[in-house]
Amino acid sequence: MAEALRCRSGGIAGLRRFLEEYGEAVEWDIPHYWPGRSLLELYRGEMSWRELRVFLKFLPTDSVTARAVRGSSAEEDAWTLDRQLLASAVDAIRENTFATVKLGGDPKKTGRLKPPDPIPRPGVESAKKSNVIRFGGRHGSGAKQLAAVFGRPAANQ
Repeated sequence: MAEALRCRSGGIAGLRRFLEEYGEAVEWDIPHYWPGRSLLELYRGEMSWRELRVFLKFLPTDSVTARAVRGSSAEEDAWTLDRQLLASAVDAIRENTFATVKLGGDPKKTGRLKPPDPIPRPGVESAKKSNVIRFGGRHGSGAKQLAAVFGRPAANQ
């Protein structure tokens, strides 16, 4: 938040431009983080421009104004670092459970088991791509697939 205020020209003119762009978000945040106050107080002369600047400078990162400045959605902001790590831990437990059942179970019963899909995260597209390399037959020798895995062009290309 402080960076958004700092990168613009300072003073009242900079705060006015900031309010022109993010005024609705600021209007929403003031009563939530500063109970009993309103943005109208600025125009009535009951709040100084300095008070507004200090308020905006120290708004928390989960405020509507900070989210508007970042250009992020509420769903993206809901996925904090803690939630990302928790989802990663759950994915790891599910994969470990799958591997344990697959390796320790009866092959006739576990043959069709598929690995679990990871928990969907915003901004991350699920890759339904197989990493199985096929050799011979109608799929070719697999040289192109191996070259892609090792980051080199295939010898026969």
